[in-house]
Amino acid sequence: MVNKQKILLPQEIETYYIIPTLRRYYAQHLKEQGMKQKDIATILSITSSSISQYASTKRGHLIHFPAEIEADVKQSASRIKDTVSYLRETQHILNRLRETKALCMIHRQFSTLPDHCIPEHVGCFPTKGGCAW
Repeated sequence: MVNKQKILLPQEIETYYIIPTLRRYYAQHLKEQGMKQKDIATILSITSSSISQYASTKRGHLIHFPAEIEADVKQSASRIKDTVSYLRETQHILNRLRETKALCMIHRQFSTLPDHCIPEHVGCFPTKGGCAW
């Protein structure tokens, strides 16, 4: 799926690469916390077979988060108790990826970007406030 001839939007990078990787990390951490696979699947709104594919690195393995983000994801996973907390924590990590400019690093792996691409100029920075859940 890597096509460096085409410019992908940051949201496409999140959808195709980051969110599957994040789900893999969450599934792993939730399982380590003793949660059952079917309960993890329910919270993440995916199938149990998807959880198995994350565990076997058939899904969500194309990128690795920087150590700082991995630590954030582990802490974030400890706060996931239901689908709403999963949504909130996912948004938190997506914002952290933007804050730390790790999104830029990942974006450049999968898309050609102009040398002068500045996140603040193209609107690729954390949102203020977020959802009011």
